[in-house]
Amino acid sequence: MEKTPHEHPHDAVSDRHEHLHQHTNTKDVLNRLSRAIGHLESVKRMVEDGRDCSDVLIQLAAVRSALGSISRIILKDHLEHCIVHAVESNDQDAIEELEHAIDKLIQ
Repeated sequence: MEKTPHEHPHDAVSDRHEHLHQHTNTKDVLNRLSRAIGHLESVKRMVEDGRDCSDVLIQLAAVRSALGSISRIILKDHLEHCIVHAVESNDQDAIEELEHAIDKLIQ
């Protein structure tokens, strides 16, 4: 796993704590997203073709599982890099944003 520089340029104008950076798993996440998109496009075709509802639901479950896996990778990377940096710099906004993001993720 290749690590890339991790910078946190902050936008002072924005109310949100935004930061741009490359994560260690970007390539893996992008590959997984491409596969999930392909699966979702297959589900769309299944619906268009009038395929059995049970088959469609099974494929949707696979897409949801893939998205969950991607979310876990991004969350782990965020914790290992962004949140470590936030704790080191006493950035409470970043921690609050993580809490908000986790709430949205698990709804």
